[in-house]
Amino acid sequence: MNYNDILIIGSGMAALQLAVHLRHDKNVRILTKSSIRTANSYLAQGGIAAAIGKHDNPSKHYKDTLEAGRNHNHDKTVQVIMEEAPKLISEIYEQGCSFDHDEQGNLLLGMEGAHSEKRIVHGGGDATGRTLVDFLVSQLKDNIKIEENIFVYELIVDEKQQRCMGVKGKSTDGAIHYYFAQHVILATGGCGQLFSFTSNAETVTGDGIAMAYLAGAEIADMEFIQFHPTLLCVNGVPKGLVSEAVRGEGATLITEDGFPIMEGIHPLKDLAPRHITSQTIYEYVKNGKQVFLDISNIKDFEIRFPSITELCVRNDIDLSSGKIPVVPGSHFLMGGIKTDLMGRSTLNGLYAIGEASCTGLHGANRLASNSLLEGLFQGKKLASYINSAKETAINMEFPNGVYPINQKQLHLPEMETLQSRMMDYVGIVRSRALLKEQKQWLEEFGMNDISDLDGLSIHDITKIYMIIVAELITNSALIRTESRGGHFRSDYPFEDDLSWCKKQIVYKLKGEVERKDEYVKAALAT
Repeated sequence: MNYNDILIIGSGMAALQLAVHLRHDKNVRILTKSSIRTANSYLAQGGIAAAIGKHDNPSKHYKDTLEAGRNHNHDKTVQVIMEEAPKLISEIYEQGCSFDHDEQGNLLLGMEGAHSEKRIVHGGGDATGRTLVDFLVSQLKDNIKIEENIFVYELIVDEKQQRCMGVKGKSTDGAIHYYFAQHVILATGGCGQLFSFTSNAETVTGDGIAMAYLAGAEIADMEFIQFHPTLLCVNGVPKGLVSEAVRGEGATLITEDGFPIMEGIHPLKDLAPRHITSQTIYEYVKNGKQVFLDISNIKDFEIRFPSITELCVRNDIDLSSGKIPVVPGSHFLMGGIKTDLMGRSTLNGLYAIGEASCTGLHGANRLASNSLLEGLFQGKKLASYINSAKETAINMEFPNGVYPINQKQLHLPEMETLQSRMMDYVGIVRSRALLKEQKQWLEEFGMNDISDLDGLSIHDITKIYMIIVAELITNSALIRTESRGGHFRSDYPFEDDLSWCKKQIVYKLKGEVERKDEYVKAALAT
């Protein structure tokens, strides 16, 4: 049995930023289902958006964020984070994070889709996530314990206090471990692995969102999935992300015969918002045409993008041809566990930060490189809150133990089948017919009848949680009868501001659904 002041589930950038800023006299434990560096944050290529350029300012960044998010964003959240962004970058750079800079020490700024200015801070060329995570890991103090290969699968809730007070986790030998804490933080990322084409790490399967839902926390905006336009595609199989920064440096999307597919589609052409670019590429791929990134006019591509170069070489892509074959795939979840600005969920004692949370920053479609920014902001903000919070008595009555794996045969689909169906039925282009069919298929597995997870294998629990999150996405996509940002309905192809602008679909346990006009505001002035 383990007691901690603070328990952090996940090891991405938001989790590490939080851990670094917590008081050194706090007992902090980080639990991660794989290794400390196996997270989407570590894979992040593009960078961190901040208005620090000579001709830039937070109001421009604010406007770009709302435009990309199709005005579904929470305006005050956007304003607060955009204004804080330059300071966050300055602080971590001065502390020693090795962002790319010129000989005078001035940060180099890149351009990405839907930004009106060069404002993308990057590290290691196209290895910003790795640069940032490695730096934050180096800053962790002795009060922080890290346990790897612990699969957290259930939140422990004190029903009398209606408060989260800990978690259950399984180690690889099947042992169940109980962890208790004053503050439980889910930093588990999104759910990219629900789709067959994805840029996400293999560990990103929606566990935290499913656990929070089953514990009674509110879940919001699950219909808004961002599909990144450019995953390296070899023989129909995605092999990794090709950053939007490549298009920011001048690459264009073309067909095999050189036709520029974004010409006439959007004023920003190849730097159009991601949902527009992804939908355009999808239409070509669906019609049997391969789409390429033409990088022939990017000078010193191998130097500017060393990680992408390595990815291409590893997959036998001849960069001298000037073309990289690409396909869109799931990349980021704008929805998640409904929280306020700093990460407090609707369940006392439970917090969510990073991609697992839904603060309203991203709206219906995340502006490129705003996600690492949100994690930096939330981690620091939540640490400040927890550092001064009063303690609450925790009732610990659960023993550790090894439970035999339940031999009962569950009616669960193969993971590959679920991923393929989500891509085909709830992917880039949706319709009522496809969503209804997927909803009925998912309901066949009876996830509402699952009560005892202790005796199940990690593999089966993972599938159960993927099905639960898939249902939340599918149902939300069916309810929202419009197209907005990352949610595109071919049968409702236009935005319906009258019925849907600023309206959230919020889920609670047992399938209750309600429409809300506003986000949680409690912490905005804190």
